[in-house]
Amino acid sequence: MVKQERAARTRETLIRSAAQIFDREGFPVASLTGISSLAGVSNGALHFHFASKAALADAVEAAALTRLLAVTDPGPPSGAGRVQLLVDVTHGLAAALRTDVVLRAGFELSGEPSRVSQSDLRERWGSWVEETLEQADAGGELDPEVAARDVVTAVVAATVGFEVLGARDAAWLSASTVTRFWRLLLPTLVPAPLLADLKAGGTRLS
Repeated sequence: MVKQERAARTRETLIRSAAQIFDREGFPVASLTGISSLAGVSNGALHFHFASKAALADAVEAAALTRLLAVTDPGPPSGAGRVQLLVDVTHGLAAALRTDVVLRAGFELSGEPSRVSQSDLRERWGSWVEETLEQADAGGELDPEVAARDVVTAVVAATVGFEVLGARDAAWLSASTVTRFWRLLLPTLVPAPLLADLKAGGTRLS
């Protein structure tokens, strides 16, 4: 049991160290030696857990997917609908991307052209946005003149853009940036009678 716990801790340390190196240097130039050094383990210990850099990248992406699913898991706030949920989750995702290097590296790996993504976090995020907006549309939360598909395109493009730009400048992932985006979009997205009840700054911000 002790050996298993130690092995699990080493694996988690390697995943986090790999995420830090991938985030800082990029996947193509990141070295296993650099990752093992940051993790404080030997190259042999690294290879015991991961056969290659590609396998380690897959593990980082899988760990990031778990984090993404946690961000998108909450239901709508009490008394609110799917549009407010979408606003809240975009704030939650931006905050998580600012502070969680594993999540941030997972998104970057999903868009890395030199490898085949196993989880594709950006695609998963887009699917969640699409499903949420379809539910909002079915519930009468969207302006009848607005096509849900067009809103999906705008939200995914903007949020993925914030993620990419935020990798080098955290201001793109700030609450104020996300709030300004929603202040601009919400009046074109929802019927006027519903607009007053929506909070562009989110309802779950600490």
